[in-house]
Amino acid sequence: MGRVFVVEKEGRSYRCKFCNTQLALADDLASRTFHCRRGKAYLFNHVINISSGALEERMMLSGLHTVADIFCCTCGQIVGWKYDAAHEKSQKYKEGKFVLERWISHVCKLVNLYKSFAVSTIFYLC
Repeated sequence: MGRVFVVEKEGRSYRCKFCNTQLALADDLASRTFHCRRGKAYLFNHVINISSGALEERMMLSGLHTVADIFCCTCGQIVGWKYDAAHEKSQKYKEGKFVLERWISHVCKLVNLYKSFAVSTIFYLC
């Protein structure tokens, strides 16, 4: 398998709730208006410190897409998915972008140091 190297970038960032690994910079946030089966999700242009699963066809709220689940490279927790291909012309802007799920199961807690409040989530902004 090999050694895991974790990248740390300067600036406010979204981090894995489970192991505190940096996943994306706030500057790379493309949209906060996404939804997943578990609730809200955020679309990012770039993410770091992730590994990708196998590509699969998935029916999303916006139509059929080819996606791959993405996992935190440190703890292995699923954190969202990557859009590889969109089958509808109106959804092509998503190709190559990443979604980090804000809500996951009931075992997660949000510690948002920027706004200081707590709710269930998979990552937090600091």
